[in-house]
Amino acid sequence: MAFYEKTYDVIVVGAGHAGCEAALAPARMGCSVLLLAIDLDKLAAMPCSPSIGGMAKGQLVKEVDALGGEMAKITDQTAISYKVLNTKKGPAVHSSRTQNDKNRYHIAMKAVIERQPNLDLKQGLVERLVVEDGRVIGVEDQNGFGYQGKAVVLATGTFLSGRVHIGFRSIKAGRAGEFASYDLPAHLRELGFELGRMKTGTPPRLHRASIDFSQFEPQEPMPEPITPFSFFTKKITLPQVPSYMGHTNENSQKVVRDNLKYSALYGGVIKGVSARYCPSFEDKVVKFPERTRHHVILEPEGLDTDEIYASGLGNSLPPEVQLEFVRSVRGLELAEIMRPAYAIEYDYVNPVQLRPTLETKRVRGLFMAGQINGTSGYEEAGAQGMWAGINAACQVQGRPPFVLDRSQAYMGVMIDDLVTKGTREPYRMFTSRAEYRLMLREDNADLRLMEIGHGLGLISADTLKDLNDRKAQTDAEIRRIKKTVVKPTPAVNAYLEEKGTRPVSNGVHLDQLLKRAELDYGAVSTLAPPTEPVRARIARQVEIEVKYEGYIQRQQREINRFRNLERVRMPETFDYSRVAGLSNELREKLSAIRPASLGQASRIEGMTPSGISVLMVALKAAGAG
Repeated sequence: MAFYEKTYDVIVVGAGHAGCEAALAPARMGCSVLLLAIDLDKLAAMPCSPSIGGMAKGQLVKEVDALGGEMAKITDQTAISYKVLNTKKGPAVHSSRTQNDKNRYHIAMKAVIERQPNLDLKQGLVERLVVEDGRVIGVEDQNGFGYQGKAVVLATGTFLSGRVHIGFRSIKAGRAGEFASYDLPAHLRELGFELGRMKTGTPPRLHRASIDFSQFEPQEPMPEPITPFSFFTKKITLPQVPSYMGHTNENSQKVVRDNLKYSALYGGVIKGVSARYCPSFEDKVVKFPERTRHHVILEPEGLDTDEIYASGLGNSLPPEVQLEFVRSVRGLELAEIMRPAYAIEYDYVNPVQLRPTLETKRVRGLFMAGQINGTSGYEEAGAQGMWAGINAACQVQGRPPFVLDRSQAYMGVMIDDLVTKGTREPYRMFTSRAEYRLMLREDNADLRLMEIGHGLGLISADTLKDLNDRKAQTDAEIRRIKKTVVKPTPAVNAYLEEKGTRPVSNGVHLDQLLKRAELDYGAVSTLAPPTEPVRARIARQVEIEVKYEGYIQRQQREINRFRNLERVRMPETFDYSRVAGLSNELREKLSAIRPASLGQASRIEGMTPSGISVLMVALKAAGAG
């Protein structure tokens, strides 16, 4: 095999959302990086919904941004609609979401990749890894040409043994119209990896001119001023456009129910496990037969195209049935399908075969990120890509591994879930998965992670200085508020009554007033304004920290208890088979997962408090921990 003249520090295979972040991070840390894509014209493609963020996903994007990643910046450059979800609930679950121009997103990310120093972008289909003495030293493409590297990140998306299904017709494809990779998953099995099979899908795209939008309810984007996704974005430049909401009906249900036998999903063609949280319409009909209507959301795919993404109409039915189904929806009676819906099956690697760094346990220097690890979503992929890319760079540079725990970041929750519990269905991030979500808010991702990003070389000194200045201003304003006493003057009580909250009869500290549900930081500005105006970001942070002070303190105590278990390290060579008092099942799980800490061991499925006590005794007896 002939090799390219250059030896890279990190080679990234796949240029989707995981691959782009996996390549940019080590390049910005000073590593030489090669990014290999099957098709350079599909780099950072949005094959499903042209959107970024959503519940818990928005938090992941903010965290990638705070560490020095690119996804949020590209999102702001290409967003054509902004929303913040869950605003009627507490700040712990507020999540940003954008609708994006999919073509602009691809072009903007490709430009960043092409211009990034230390990063080479090349087209190629990788078929094998080059492994010597249990360590990866390069990759081989479909032409038998090799590239040498000290670490490799596989970010292959849905391309491993990918097969697209429309009715009973199926083709080998990583996405509709794109090559799949069949030799690489076979090679991974040769190396001893356990692979499983998953299924996802995408709805039809409709022609704008064929839709009667008067039958749909406009969903207007967020009004000005828009809060950007990225902490670094100063201004939103693209025009903002609405999406449209409608509903299916009983006839829609009937069309699909009568044709289930022709569905790839229910006709016995598909064997992969479907995403529970993003069901196809066939799933909705079968699993929720009592519901006679479901949401349909029409989302523009960009400013310069007439393609409309029909969210909610995903299916794997034959084209003629798809047409009847789509036209059963009010307002879509004359709809023209530009691209049919389809289902796709693909291979993934059970993530319990990974370390918390996302390095594989079987092959040293080999990392995996994104849908190859059993996850779904651009945001989950981007966060894993950055995590794997940083750790690949740290390994090459001889630096300590990069691992965030569950109390530090949503991405820490996701990685811990994957490597500790594995997944047998497409994994999706939810706020409910994060037990410390009050501390892991969107608004404080920069406060949590920018200093870590600076230590990695991904965040500039000027940005860190601005962060520390904002922290100091926030702390100073909180101290001022706590020391300020508001007296029961007529003007004060008139303001409080106007805001719908009870008046005061005695002097009260301003922070106690701010804790009232009816009041926000505007009350501070009115009743006891600071000598210098407070920036909006700082005011928001002050308000949250004061209002939720008791809850934050309680959660911090929980985190301290959690970290006590995390500090007890489990030796990688620890022999669990010799630990008396554990069930055979737990011994097998512990031996397979090889938890890095007692905390991680406590989260293994089936572990009990008594089991943790047994492990602690065994560790002390062995002189470990």
